[in-house]
Amino acid sequence: MTNPQNTASKKYWLLKSEPTCYSIDDMAQDKKTQWTGVRNYQARNFMRDDMKAGDLAFFYHSSTDPKAIVGIVKISAAGKPDLTALDKKDDHYDPKSTKENPIWYGPEIAFVKKFADPVTLDAIKFNPKLKGIMLTAVGSRLSVQPVSEVHFRVIEKMAQ
Repeated sequence: MTNPQNTASKKYWLLKSEPTCYSIDDMAQDKKTQWTGVRNYQARNFMRDDMKAGDLAFFYHSSTDPKAIVGIVKISAAGKPDLTALDKKDDHYDPKSTKENPIWYGPEIAFVKKFADPVTLDAIKFNPKLKGIMLTAVGSRLSVQPVSEVHFRVIEKMAQ
């Protein structure tokens, strides 16, 4: 799959989280956190290789009704090893990952803002300016996705 990112240095992303696991309100309270627990190689590669400090990301509530983009976070530090993979008590433990050879990575993210009006998945699907956004692709379940700058700006306006 081609990464639809801009050639500019800043990139744009979408990070999915179930609000019962970690919500935009949790993010607002914590201010910063490492984005951990992702166990998909393509998503890992985005976080390890492509996300850089200064990039922006949408915070998306999945597995809820309605599914929606609920805010914005900033990548505050590039991906580093995800230590939840080494913790046998953590739901995201992976016995194949070691301190010497980590498999999983996650960037540090910082809270930017919560949208007063979330942008629902239905609103995104029906906006012709968002044609081609990965979020609406059939079978697209990836929890970390690139977003074009154009799509990012359209969704930002929809939230105002």
